[in-house]
Amino acid sequence: MSPVTAGVLQLLALIGALALAYRPLGDHMARVYSSEKHYRPEKWIYKAVGANPSAEMRWPAYLRGVLAFSAVSVLFLYALQRAQGILPGSLGFSAIDPDQAFNTAASFVANTNWQSYYGEQAMGHVVQTGGLAVQNFVSAAVGMAVAVALVRGFARSRTGELGNFWADLVRGTVRILLPLSVVGALVLVACGAIQNFAGIHEVGQFMGGTQQWNGGAVASQEVIKELGTNGGGYFNANSAHPFENPTPFSNLFEIFLILLIPFAMTRAFGRMVGNLRQGYAILATMGVIWIGFTALMMWTEFAHHGPALQAAGGAMEGKETRFGIGASAIFSVATTLTSTGAVNSFHSSYTGLGGGIQLLGMQLGEIAPGGVGSGLYGMLIMAIIAVFIAGLMVGRTPEYLGKKISTREIKLAACYILITPALVLCFTAAAMALPTPGNSMANPGAHGFSEILYAYTSGANNNGSAFAGLNADTQWFNSTIGIAMLLGRFLPMVFVLALAGSLAEQKPVPETAGTLRTDKPLYAGLLVGTILIITGLTYFPALALGPLAEGLAS
Repeated sequence: MSPVTAGVLQLLALIGALALAYRPLGDHMARVYSSEKHYRPEKWIYKAVGANPSAEMRWPAYLRGVLAFSAVSVLFLYALQRAQGILPGSLGFSAIDPDQAFNTAASFVANTNWQSYYGEQAMGHVVQTGGLAVQNFVSAAVGMAVAVALVRGFARSRTGELGNFWADLVRGTVRILLPLSVVGALVLVACGAIQNFAGIHEVGQFMGGTQQWNGGAVASQEVIKELGTNGGGYFNANSAHPFENPTPFSNLFEIFLILLIPFAMTRAFGRMVGNLRQGYAILATMGVIWIGFTALMMWTEFAHHGPALQAAGGAMEGKETRFGIGASAIFSVATTLTSTGAVNSFHSSYTGLGGGIQLLGMQLGEIAPGGVGSGLYGMLIMAIIAVFIAGLMVGRTPEYLGKKISTREIKLAACYILITPALVLCFTAAAMALPTPGNSMANPGAHGFSEILYAYTSGANNNGSAFAGLNADTQWFNSTIGIAMLLGRFLPMVFVLALAGSLAEQKPVPETAGTLRTDKPLYAGLLVGTILIITGLTYFPALALGPLAEGLAS
């Protein structure tokens, strides 16, 4: 079987598995967020934090809950890292430096999981499991809660109430993420991923010296890292490490986990607004972009010219021989089109155009299917923009799901889509203009520029993957990428929740013969075009200086 055929068959198997899980998981999530029943363990949590889960919140109160919980999480994770040297199970590792502790705390709370350290050489068991793994759960649940709040904004009318943040946070964690993670961890352990609390031990001779590895609760962290679209690996090699991702089957299973909830949330969206076809339209938009990007990535990596590349069957540099080009390309697109950031190959070693596809996937806003929660609300923002553009073309007041898109709504949507590009481009420009940050680049020219552009794109879009040629463990990059991650995560949430509150207060608009049908293929095509055009106009100059220049020159 040729490598191309193997890659295509894996993609088809992945699509089939996602299709089988789509309906039951989507319906389950809709029931979870619509239920009024509180389980006993959930009541214990509400009592511990002093929350009333039955109290409805307007958008300012919901936002305060998001920000307060996240701020406490940053402080707790920062303190845990700074105290690592005196904690049990630290494996002899000292406290994390202040700038790196801030960067890591901001990263995991913002669902980015950017790592400027070697996991197996810096973090002990307590920080890994009690800090980082916990944030993998709750940061994903925060994103899902914000998405559900926006969906309620569309579903409700004549009220500004969006539900209860604490109830949404706890239910998302206890009823969705935890059960799926238990099953997923068992699958990974069966595949060969490790799950223990072993210390550092020698595993034999390596290049004239001894090689040491430490154990850890890897499988349980790996599953929520993928399922919650987090991405931070237990080991520096991330999902290319055999302890995290042992076999081709585990590799395909991890890709499945990455895409599972973001795709299924479109079903929950359709169920909660009472129109499944609306969910299918969003699903179709996500699917078209994801499959298109995957096909492009496989083409660039298989068809790259050069005798060495042709002899290897494609661009194999930086890719695991266990997985090959096809599985690596599928993983790469899945992780950059979501907010996962996990990697099973060396992104910096991809072809110039392949690196550009990775960058563009993040720059779309990671909405195809995007992160857990963030992908859905990012796509719904784009849906509002597309409706507005269609309204301008036909001279009608734009409407979406029975709600008028007025000046207030379009301003909030516009602010949402402008925040992340502003962070990416401004921080990249500053890093290139100042003398010191450029010293961290491992490569000159277009590829070196791509390393810095990729770092800020990954941070501000809460992805977390890296081009890996950049030495980001400096005070400049730890601080600025940390700021970009926090602002890129929480500023958009402000506008999402404000938009949700505005929509929930409206009266429903009756559908007429002139209403744009947003559940039809025509609208899905308009939405795809809107996403690509807006992103292209925003980022094309930067992409032309980096991956496009490198790709055309090679």
